[in-house]
Amino acid sequence: MNVALLALRLMCLAWLWPVTQLSSHHFPNKRRHKALYLGENTKPKHGGRVDVKMKKMDSTKSMLIKSEQLLRIDDHDFAMRPGFGGSAIPVGIDVQVESIDSISEVNMDFTMTLYLRHYWQDDRLAFPSSSNKSRTFDARLVKKIWVPDVFFVHSKRSFIHDTTMENIMLRVYPDGNILYSVRITVTALCSMDFSSFPLDTQNCSLELESYAYNENDLMLYWKNGNDSLRTDEIVLSQFFIEEFHPSYGLAFYSSTGWYNRLYINFILRRHIFFFMLQTYFPTMLMVMLSWVSFWIDRRAVPARVSLGITTVLTMSTIITGVSASMPQVSYVKAVDIYLWASFLFVFLSVIEYAAVNYFTTVEEMKKLKGAKVPASFSATQAMAYDGCFHDNDIDLASFPEVSSTPNTEGAIPSRNSTVDSPPTEGTRLRRKHPLKQNLSFIMSNSYMIDSYSRVIFPMAYLIFNIIYWSLYA
Repeated sequence: MNVALLALRLMCLAWLWPVTQLSSHHFPNKRRHKALYLGENTKPKHGGRVDVKMKKMDSTKSMLIKSEQLLRIDDHDFAMRPGFGGSAIPVGIDVQVESIDSISEVNMDFTMTLYLRHYWQDDRLAFPSSSNKSRTFDARLVKKIWVPDVFFVHSKRSFIHDTTMENIMLRVYPDGNILYSVRITVTALCSMDFSSFPLDTQNCSLELESYAYNENDLMLYWKNGNDSLRTDEIVLSQFFIEEFHPSYGLAFYSSTGWYNRLYINFILRRHIFFFMLQTYFPTMLMVMLSWVSFWIDRRAVPARVSLGITTVLTMSTIITGVSASMPQVSYVKAVDIYLWASFLFVFLSVIEYAAVNYFTTVEEMKKLKGAKVPASFSATQAMAYDGCFHDNDIDLASFPEVSSTPNTEGAIPSRNSTVDSPPTEGTRLRRKHPLKQNLSFIMSNSYMIDSYSRVIFPMAYLIFNIIYWSLYA
């Protein structure tokens, strides 16, 4: 019996031997292909064995597929909002301002970089978890689920940072709560009021709102109240940031209804020191420089005229430079008031010398008409009356002196007049007005105009500065 069993086994081995040789001849690399299929990064350990843990690891793609299966993304229509047909879904907002990049007065806008975070609950994404830990994903999964369509009202340009990848984060909790965070740079409109520029304070705001869902479908609110708005340490070159605070309200559109709107308000106060160096101090110096002509001799025509024209042109250049860097607004700014008032002081100093020169010429012409010109009076001496020489350069001793004050005993008769008779009864004696007498006195003594101007101009400019800075500072 044992001999029969042994013979049967030998016959089976003889029959299977050709099949084994044929299989090993046609599939010599089967073991190598199997090792590559398990993973290219698997390394054999001691004895030629492959690590079992490395065999069980999945690629990133397979992990994403498993996450989609865990969140049951294919089982729901994520084009619809959570709880469609029911009450409005609450979406909390939390903002952290990273920086305020620029503020433009010409374009009336500002650029801000911020982290915008959304909080809501979507029961369709709930998943069982024994450890109750959340799962974090990037932008690849965000495109397959529903997220709030929040946009920035009055924004001109905005973009999501995408270096090295899109700065988007999605965190899903087992109970369906979701945190969606995105890093955005936005340029938005800020309606500025420049009536007090550059001593102004601007109130700008960044407004957030849902584009498609009105208040019946989506309710935006600040997640943590006033603590929902956080800011890093922000330093601006032209402004102090006095306040950052959130607020909320409603916006109405006639065709679609009411929408929840959130506001990020910040108050900016402008630095004045830059404008003091660039505008106010040069303007003050030009005005004071125009007063130097009051101490220059009234007959030094080239010196006084050139000084007046130089200060006027410099003031025009300052005004043009300030206007070029500002928007073309239809109202008067504080800096315009100061510049044009200073320009008026400089211009009046030029007019003052024109008046002095004119009254001096009239005064000297009166002396010539009321005096007999001596035979030795030459044309060179006549040039004194054009402002080229001083009074002591010409000898007027031979000229008869004309009395300018009335004689109480009797008036000097004129050439073609008779002696005035005493006034008859009923005749009214006219008295000269004091203002007219003072004016004629100043006209006959034109050098006194410079004397008065040395006091009047600085005092008037000082009073103007006191009023200006008390109103705007």
